[in-house]
Amino acid sequence: MDSYITEKWGHRDGPAPDDNQDTNWGWASEKPVYEWDEDFTDDNAPAIPELETELFGDDYRISTGEHFEEFEKIKVSVKGGPEEHRPMDSFKDVPLHPTIIENIERMEYSKPTPVQKNAIPLILGGYDLLACAQTGSGKTAAFLLPILSKILAKLARLPATQANRPGARRTAPAPYALIIVPTRELGIQIFDDTRRFTYKTRVRPVVIYGGAEMRQQKEQLARGCEILISTPGRLMDALERKAVSLDHVKFLVLDEADRTLDLGFEPAIRRILSMSNLTRDESLMTMMFSATFPTAIQVLARDFMKDDYCKLRIGRIGGTTTDIQQKLLYVEECDKEETLVELLTSLPPSRTLIFVHTKRQADYLDYVLYNQQFPCVSLHGDRNQKERELALDAFKRGISPILIATAVAARGLDIKNILHVINYDLCDDIDEYVHRIGRTGRAGHQGLATSFYNKTAYAIAPDLTKLLIECHQEMPDFLSEFIPEDELTTYENDFLDEDALAEMDALALEDQGTSNDYLYQSDADFSNQASTGWN
Repeated sequence: MDSYITEKWGHRDGPAPDDNQDTNWGWASEKPVYEWDEDFTDDNAPAIPELETELFGDDYRISTGEHFEEFEKIKVSVKGGPEEHRPMDSFKDVPLHPTIIENIERMEYSKPTPVQKNAIPLILGGYDLLACAQTGSGKTAAFLLPILSKILAKLARLPATQANRPGARRTAPAPYALIIVPTRELGIQIFDDTRRFTYKTRVRPVVIYGGAEMRQQKEQLARGCEILISTPGRLMDALERKAVSLDHVKFLVLDEADRTLDLGFEPAIRRILSMSNLTRDESLMTMMFSATFPTAIQVLARDFMKDDYCKLRIGRIGGTTTDIQQKLLYVEECDKEETLVELLTSLPPSRTLIFVHTKRQADYLDYVLYNQQFPCVSLHGDRNQKERELALDAFKRGISPILIATAVAARGLDIKNILHVINYDLCDDIDEYVHRIGRTGRAGHQGLATSFYNKTAYAIAPDLTKLLIECHQEMPDFLSEFIPEDELTTYENDFLDEDALAEMDALALEDQGTSNDYLYQSDADFSNQASTGWN
């Protein structure tokens, strides 16, 4: 069996390193970005071939799949915003900066996705935005492209760099855009996307996160920072150390906002906002993006966004794409290990992501598969940051095409050619399930999601059954008892109206025993005045 697996999947340790490959691994936050020189202009910024290959080469470009056109059939709902909202049909239909358009072409983006068609014009129009879209639908570019264009328009009227110069009075870096993410991995992913879109521009992105050296991250900040991507804990640390200032922030993004609250970061978010002048800046634009939007997120949006903020929904909230084939297997706990090995050997080798509940289970499966010659690696919260980055790099490059992970890897990762997601341990929450399987079937590509089901997963059965029906998936016999007799509600988790939000206010006050002044900012902090200099 071992020799068969080795022949089929390749050696477990992967291919030998290329002689020219740099084996000195640094932190992901140290990855090269395009460095701007004072003598450059928008018209003569020189190309850097090595960096261009790294950013836009085939190994990193995510192409659109043959089912990309199916995105056009997804229902779109917009509430609030301009009286006449006009989605764009092409990236050239809206005033994006010319260099941004060039980088879009380098990425070979042929057409905008529905969330991009709608979100980009709204953000360029100066509207705060609460957006919900399916996983793999291009949410990151939907906020990065308009924000970058606005920053570049501003920088055209400013000196060439914010970096501290020798002999100059040292000041804390003051980014124009702040992107808050729940996990380190998502932060690194967005940083990589930002590096691509800022190529040959004066915008310098920086990512900071816990587990890595603060000294190194402070050095990156000191070299200049127009866009800051950060986890909540490391951002609070940087603010307390005065390593960064939020005084110039004009764009605030909460990405994977539901996950941020799930992990208990809401107090940190509110404290970050209270430690700065963000909530008192009438020109601040606030955006929240995710694949699901529970009530708590909508309450947070109401508290920190302007009165005329837009609600954008692409498809069903908490829904997934029909490009993902969902298969359910009934497997008892004692048979999971054997079934997994049989599954991996029965299908063609492909980049595979396996989800488990616990860190111990991740390590155990890693040990089992590794000793059966499968090229695998594991990822979980007990790994130090260097180990986590090495594991993801090995998975992305195909050295270890099987990744065993806890939920730490479930959100936001956009890794090329993940063809198979396996829920070895099925989660209890349908939103978590949607996020997990959403790592495959991205950008119009087809994917496969296989889940091991037994009585321990009973809690998710009703919602899972509804999701299978909505996505026109094959229904296994063991879930037939959960098929609802009445007609399914297409938008069960819809945006709440003001009366429902008011009820949540009362419940929050009762549960937390605090005052409105602590929970929410005053309405005066969110006037509808136009964003001077940024629209």
